This record gives sequence, structure tokens and C-alpha cells, in this order.
Amino acid sequence: MNLKLKMKPEENWATTNNGFPLFDESVEKYLSVLPSQAQAQKADKPFYCFIHYGMNTATGREWGNAAETVDDFDITKFRPKQWIKAIKASGATGVILTCKHHDGFCLWATGTTDFNVMNTKLNQDVVWAVKEACKAEGLDFGIYISPWDMHEKTYVTPAYNDFFCRQLTELLTKYGEIFEVWFDGAKGAEAKAFTYDWERYYRLVKSLQPNANIAICGPDIRWVGNEAGKARKSEYCVVPEALTKAETIEKNSQHAENKSVDSLPKSSDEDLGSRELLSKYESLSWYPAEVDVSIRKGWFFPGGGKVKSAKRLFDIYLNSVGNNSFLLLNVPPNKKGVIARKDKKRLRQLGKKISALYASPVLSQNFGFLKSETDGAVEFKFDSPKNIKYVILREDITKGQRVEKFDVYFEKANGKYKKGCSGTVIGMRKILPVKGKFRSAILVVRQSRGVPCFKEIGFYE
Repeated sequence: MNLKLKMKPEENWATTNNGFPLFDESVEKYLSVLPSQAQAQKADKPFYCFIHYGMNTATGREWGNAAETVDDFDITKFRPKQWIKAIKASGATGVILTCKHHDGFCLWATGTTDFNVMNTKLNQDVVWAVKEACKAEGLDFGIYISPWDMHEKTYVTPAYNDFFCRQLTELLTKYGEIFEVWFDGAKGAEAKAFTYDWERYYRLVKSLQPNANIAICGPDIRWVGNEAGKARKSEYCVVPEALTKAETIEKNSQHAENKSVDSLPKSSDEDLGSRELLSKYESLSWYPAEVDVSIRKGWFFPGGGKVKSAKRLFDIYLNSVGNNSFLLLNVPPNKKGVIARKDKKRLRQLGKKISALYASPVLSQNFGFLKSETDGAVEFKFDSPKNIKYVILREDITKGQRVEKFDVYFEKANGKYKKGCSGTVIGMRKILPVKGKFRSAILVVRQSRGVPCFKEIGFYE
């Protein structure tokens, strides 16, 4: 076959591997870092939604001011079924509810404090209602709970860790299966210094909800490092284990003014997983990124600014889910207890775009391990010329994250080949837009840590 390519397909992982070792002690170390069962299962459900709702919805604030009372929560009705139906239309598979934000106001029937929704005019367990709405629509349910509590008098005393664990126990035992526990390390500049007993919190979660992933201030899913819906060009899953502690350090956590802790990797660093970086660390972890972003400028309604367009939301989807990350899209209900009409419309439009992306596979193959003697450059013939819009690549992450650089070439009607797309790491999922009518495609893995292994190599119209 006479391939007119800019780079010979022979120059691939099976031959040169870009000059990097295919197998050595460091590669074996990288490949020994694998996802837990919960992390691997979550990779098949990479898009879910945040619901910021609570005292701030009633007061119109983003953060509390420590002066609120239950009377300030003057909402008298809410429609959780409407929330979940609107979110399901977006293509999301789960919901994380802000059960307690920094103001300390609890959205469930808690025995830990009188500062809760059952002592308001609404007098309904919001957590239970949202969980039941998720169950009815087949969506997973998760919880957000802020360790920083402006209202609780035991805060900054050892008794607070006991208090917080009682709240956690209620949420983890009364509301069924929890798919993610989202710990927020943010606190205001005026907050008194206090060290949370993170390890105790983690043990409690794992004992009560062993299938739940603990996110952000937690060991299972990391913050991508910004709230703008952006992931890195190379978003790794295998990173220094020290990064799992980054958000638990006040100077590193979201919204903190000083984000400089020179001795540790930070969530905002550009390089979190290259060979050069990982060689500096003894211990590594499987710690994939989560992109958290709001459909509006702020997190609670009204949030300020315009609702993001469907195109913008879809671009965020491609740059997160399509870039080896999870997407957590915030959708805040309004004071009337519903998701606003514009937000609902955008969710529906986003869902249509995501459905269209996966609707027409030209070819999708669970390929497994490439074979060096035959699969240095893998060719895929289409049964007729096809208008290809996307290439979707997924590694079998149960075998580790391996691919570091690749190219995809396409055969045009005249028999000549053009490079359609390129990339670095793949991991859980890589979605690459392309444009053109082609007869065949060739995937060339240029660089890999060990032999590449694919769960999917797919081409979509």
C-alpha cells in the first residue's frame, strides 16, 4: 500500500516510540497504577450535574454571611421532578446536590442542628425529594457537603469533627446508593484556622458507601484546577499521589487567595503526569480530573450573566468528557423552586447535540491490545465513502493509561491520505472533531507506555 503521509506509519510505538522506552522500570511503575472498580465504572458515566440550592437561593447570595436564620429561607415550594427531568434531557447520568453549603444550612431532616429545612415554611426533606426524583428517572444521586460551617458553634473545636461525621453518617445511610461525595475545601478569608480530620471522613465514606467516589478534597477524583470548563491539552489519570492532598491544603483550595505551595503539585499546574514529572515522585495514584462549571456565571441562582449557549456547553463537553475528564455541570434552581426556562432549554439543546454525536457510528471496535508485528499502524476500511465528523478513542483503563501521542489519517476519494487529527494522552475517552468524506482511516500510535490497549476505536458520522 502506497501511503502518501507526512510521517511514515512505521515511525510508531512498535518501532521508535518517539525515542522513549516502551518497557523499563519506570513504565512498569506507571502501568501498575490502575483505577479502582468505582473509578473504572464511573468512566462509563462521565457527565453529571451539580445542583446548587439552599439558603443562598433564598437570599440571592453566592456565599452566606453567618447571620442567616431559618426564617431567611422563605421558599415555600419546589419541584425536584422538574429539575431531574430537565437534567436528564441534557444527557447527564447523575446529580450532586448541595446538601449543606458554607452557611451551614442543611437541606435534610438532620438531628445534628436546628438550622435545617424542616424548621422552615417549606418543611420538606429536600435531599430525600431529589433522591426520589433521581430514582424515578434512573439518574445516580450524589451529595455535596461543605466542611466549613459558618453557623455551627463547635466549628474550630475537636467536637466539630464528631459533628461533621454525624452529618455525613445521616447522608450516607438514609438516602440509598451514593455515587459521589463532593467535599469542598473552600473557606473565606475571615474563617478561623481549623484542620479537618480528612482521613476520618474518608474512612467513614468508604465504610458506609464503598462504591462512592470521593471528589475534590478526596482521594478518587481531582479538581481540574479552574471553574471555566477547561481541561489541559494532556489530562493524565496517573499523577503524583501528593496531588490527592492538594485541595485539602487551604492555600491550594478553590477560591483561596494564595494558591502557592511550592513543595507539592497543585491542581492548577499544567503538567501533572508526564514521564519527566512522575520520575520525581515515589508514589503515584490514579486520580482523574473533574471539570466543574456552571451553566451561569455563578453557582446559585440567578448567578449573574447570561446562560451559556448550547454551542458553548457542547464545546465544554468535548473539552472535558472528550479529553479524559469528567464533566460536572451546575444547574441552579430558582427561588420559585424550578429550573428556569432558559436553563431548561439549554439543557435540552445540549442533550440533542450529545445524542447526535453518538447516533451514527460508521465503525466502532473494541480492539484490545495492538500487536507490534501487525498493528503498528491500524487501518480501518469503511464499506463506502463516509462523512466523518468525530473520532472517538477509549483506552481499556483497567490495563492502565498508556497512549502518549497519536495521529489519525484519512483516505480521500482520490486515494491520497491526509492527517485528520492528532492528540497526546487518551485515557478514559478522547473525542476529536474532523471534517471530510473518506474511504478509510489509519490510527498511528506514536508513543506509548507499554503496548496500547483500546476499549474503543470509533468513527462517527
